[in-house]
Amino acid sequence: MSQPFRHAHAAHPDWTEAARLCMNQLGTPPAAATLGFLYVSDVFVSELDAILNFFRVATGVSHWTGSVGVGVCATGTEYLEEPAIAVMLGEFLPQDFRVLPSAHAPQEIEASDGYLALAHGDPSNPNMQALIDALSAQVTSGFVVGGLASSRGETAQISDEVVKGGLSGVLFSDRVKLATRLSQGISPLGPRHIITEARKNIIGSLDHRPALDVMKAEIGEVLARDLRRAAGFIFAGLPVRGSDTGDYLVRNILGVDPQNNLVAIGEYVQPGDELLFCKRDQESAEADLLRMLEAIRAQLGGPIRGGVYVSCLGRGQHMFGAPHRELGLIRDTLGDFPLVGFFANGEISHNRLYGYTGVLTLFG
Repeated sequence: MSQPFRHAHAAHPDWTEAARLCMNQLGTPPAAATLGFLYVSDVFVSELDAILNFFRVATGVSHWTGSVGVGVCATGTEYLEEPAIAVMLGEFLPQDFRVLPSAHAPQEIEASDGYLALAHGDPSNPNMQALIDALSAQVTSGFVVGGLASSRGETAQISDEVVKGGLSGVLFSDRVKLATRLSQGISPLGPRHIITEARKNIIGSLDHRPALDVMKAEIGEVLARDLRRAAGFIFAGLPVRGSDTGDYLVRNILGVDPQNNLVAIGEYVQPGDELLFCKRDQESAEADLLRMLEAIRAQLGGPIRGGVYVSCLGRGQHMFGAPHRELGLIRDTLGDFPLVGFFANGEISHNRLYGYTGVLTLFG
């Protein structure tokens, strides 16, 4: 039977001490380890070259993928807004994976016969959705999973070396046993509406009614009287065309114009698109996460060797009410398996860029 991957995680304001603690947990790296996953708090971004080189030398593993984040994830643990490192040593045959160079524009995406891509991107790149589309078109499953780096300053990713500005990651062949699923953290308040008047990201009417009137009717009288209280709690959901699971993209409501009954959201839309209003709450986030975990367990259908979890930086204790609750639910449902990841500024699943979601990828 294949053994679980080696993994480690530690928090310390000095990266050299955090890395040393991780190596103490890893022990002697297995000879079969061929791909390292490395997630590092954004406070260490200026030392990322040194951190990567440390683990490459200490483990003997030459190929690496990963990102910086405002927080990093590990088995049952979240390090949110504190200096930490999470590392995992994956055991894959050399012919079953390939590290992707960083691409800054869609035409730079290389042709591939891979099955699925785990990708990390730079949120400042205006071509990010086009890059995801291009990479999705190159993998036979159509699935790209991962997330965008998050940072209170500079961002960076790891693709055998430290890279910036584009989309990078690793391709896996169809011989690698894996499963991936997405969990929404936002629940709908009401039915879907048809956008009947819009210009760029400003919505004038829904179902031929003033957009702000529709929003006020759905969010309730208390919030409607003071729309400032709705900030960070009420969102716009854009249903994904053709989805058989009722999937939708969550976008922030950027502002309202009470005089003209307009609603501005964080996405360009056009008449004929669908929209629903959503709320963020702990109960619905936990219920959907548990649903996703049961589904991915059935999809993998066997022991878990390791996993990567990418969660929105608006989730974690902010959404689940207590530190480690989100990662604890994963551990309690699926078992104490090796898990690493980070809190992202946008999550990638299939061929789309999401917000307020959690994307879990398991290796069997």
